[in-house]
Amino acid sequence: MTNENKFFPRLVESMIRDAISDTPVVCVLGARQCGKTALVRHLFPDRPYVDLDTHSEFVVASEDPSSYIQRLPDTVTIDEVQKVPNLIGPIKVSVDQNRQPGRFILTGSVNLLLIPGLTQTLAGRMEIIDLHPLTESEKSRSSGNFLFDLLDDRLKPDFRTDRTVMSDLEFEERIISGGYVEPLNRDVLRARQWRRNYLRDIAEREVSEAFKIRNPELLSRIMERLACRTGSLLRISELAKSLAVHRLTIERYLAYLERVYLVRRIPAWHSNRTKRLIKSPKIHFVDCGLAATLADFPVDNQEKNRVYLGHLCESFVVQQIIAHAGWTHPDLRFWHYRDKDQVEVDLVMTLRDKVWGFEVKLKSSVNSRDARGLIKLANVCGNDFQKGILFYTGNDIISLAKGLVLAVPVSVLWTR
Repeated sequence: MTNENKFFPRLVESMIRDAISDTPVVCVLGARQCGKTALVRHLFPDRPYVDLDTHSEFVVASEDPSSYIQRLPDTVTIDEVQKVPNLIGPIKVSVDQNRQPGRFILTGSVNLLLIPGLTQTLAGRMEIIDLHPLTESEKSRSSGNFLFDLLDDRLKPDFRTDRTVMSDLEFEERIISGGYVEPLNRDVLRARQWRRNYLRDIAEREVSEAFKIRNPELLSRIMERLACRTGSLLRISELAKSLAVHRLTIERYLAYLERVYLVRRIPAWHSNRTKRLIKSPKIHFVDCGLAATLADFPVDNQEKNRVYLGHLCESFVVQQIIAHAGWTHPDLRFWHYRDKDQVEVDLVMTLRDKVWGFEVKLKSSVNSRDARGLIKLANVCGNDFQKGILFYTGNDIISLAKGLVLAVPVSVLWTR
C-alpha cells in the first residue's frame, strides 16, 4: 500500500483551515501516532517544518528558545512542541510583534491544556484543535455525521429489510482494530505487536520524559489495570490496593495518562432534581485496540470475553461520539449517569440545559426493557430531555418508550 493510499481524510480539516485563516497560532493536539503530522503536512505541503522530536532540533531549541524562534520563517510548523515548553514564551513575543494569521502551527502529543501556565501565555492568540485516532466514519471515508442529525432532530424510525445484519464478529473486529493507521495495514498478530511496542514507548519514553516518571514498570501495570476496567466506574482506592501503592500515586499517574490521550475520565452527571446519584467518574481507554491488547483480549473463556467485549463496546461508542462532537458543536459536554439503584446510562450529552442519553447493547434486537436507564434519565430531566439513543447491532431505527428513545443501529456512526 502506498503512502498516498494510507492517508485518511480527517473531518477536522476544515476546522484547521478556518483557524489558520484568522488566528496567529493553531495547535493540533492528540496522541502520538494519531496522524497529526501527516494531516498538517498534507494540508500545507509547502509550509516550512521543524520537528522537535529530532535530537538536533531539540538541542538547539532547548539551549536558546528565543533565538531559535527568531531564526524561524514568519510562517512555520513546529512538531511535538511539548518537547521544549520554553518555546511558548518566545512564540508569544513573536506573535505580539506580528499578529498575522497562521504564523505558527504547533502539534503536540501532550495535552497543553493540562499543563499550568502554557496555554494562558498564548490566551487570545491560539486556537487548539483536538485530533483523535481515526473514527469509524473516517476509516470508511464517510463524511456523514450522526450528531448533526441528532441535534437537528432528523433521526426518525426507519425499517431497512434490505440491509444485512452486522455480525458480532464483524463488530468485534471493528472495535479491536482501533484508530491508529499503522496497525490497520497489518494482520492481527502484527497489529498486536505494533500496539505492544506503542504502549511500551508510552510508558518508557513518552510519559517518562514528559513528566519525569521514575517507575515506568508501575505505570505499565496501571495501564494494564485501567485497560481491564475500561467502561467501568473508576475506583482509585481499589486500584491502589490491588497494586499496593498509595492512592495519590495512582491519581498522579492517571493524570499523566490523560495528558498523553491514552485514557479519559467521564464525570458523573448531576442534577438538583435528585440526590441519589453515584458521583464516581467512569474510566475509558481512548483507543479500544490498545485496551484489548493490554487486556490480552480475547481469551479462551467465552463468558469473560463477552463481558469484557461489552465494556469495550461502551468505550468504543463513547470515543466515536466524543470525536464527532469535536467537529459538530464546541459546547457539547459529556457525562455518565448512575444512581444508587444501579440504574445507569453509558453516556449523557448536554448542551446547556438540553440533555441526550446514549446506551449501548451488544445485541441484535432490543425492547423497552433495554432502555430502562434512558427512561429513568428522561423522568429525572423532564422537559430538558431531548432524546435517548439505544445503540444495538440490528438493522432498524425503532421508536421505544412512546418516542422518548430510539433504538439505532450502531453502524449509523459510520454509514449514515
